[in-house]
Amino acid sequence: MKYTLTLLLLFFGLQTLRAANVDTVNIPSATMHRSYKCVVVTPASYKEGTRRYPVVYLLHGYSGNYANWVTKVPAIKELADTYQCMIVCPDGAFMSWYLDSPLDSSMRFETYVGKEIPAYIDQHYQTLPDPRHRAITGLSMGGHGALYLAIRHPEMFGAAGSISGGVDFRPFPKSWEIVKMLGEPGKDGANWTAYTVMGQLNKLQPGTLPMIIDCGVKDFFIDVNRALHQKLLEKGIDHDYTERPGQHDWSYWSNSIHYQLLFFHRFFQ
Repeated sequence: MKYTLTLLLLFFGLQTLRAANVDTVNIPSATMHRSYKCVVVTPASYKEGTRRYPVVYLLHGYSGNYANWVTKVPAIKELADTYQCMIVCPDGAFMSWYLDSPLDSSMRFETYVGKEIPAYIDQHYQTLPDPRHRAITGLSMGGHGALYLAIRHPEMFGAAGSISGGVDFRPFPKSWEIVKMLGEPGKDGANWTAYTVMGQLNKLQPGTLPMIIDCGVKDFFIDVNRALHQKLLEKGIDHDYTERPGQHDWSYWSNSIHYQLLFFHRFFQ
């Protein structure tokens, strides 16, 4: 019995030693003249040599921050080990929607997350620094951000996902402080169209951007996700689309991320 207990303790001790590592770093923005914190998860094998890794950028939602994913869904550390990838969780501020605001020069989060952060990560970590090994996804505001950035920056991101994404915020003109970022929406949200995922679809060609999109059937974003799915079908754009039971909450998101990271793993392979 004592021998068995020793073996068990040794086994779990080795598992702990091999656990993914979580760093919090400050990444400067030349365009916004300040730094924001960012979580970087590296698999345990990262410490063992000079091997380079693919990277998944994982974005938080409205009112969230860089630490949300790693604290609310600690399983992402295990997923970094399982799929042998890095997971990078930037800060998108309280309500940036990952856009470059035409009104506020201190809110340049398309440039920051879409260009400056990947450049920093590639410079400071053992990455595979090309879009074939770089993917981006996120929840809610971050789901919008991930698809928006990937479509607009194919030189950076080779695959993209969205979880409960606010892929078209025009039906919600008084919500989430979007007016502070973009100004008044105009008739039927016309002034905001170019800043939505729906407004970017003219830039997509079949076979150019692997995408995985999902949303809970009781989520307030389900209708805009269904509309996006339909528009992608009409344009002949291949994508994985799933509706599952669930609402706009961490219970849904913590389940969804497993499917998303499997999709990206297959893309990287």
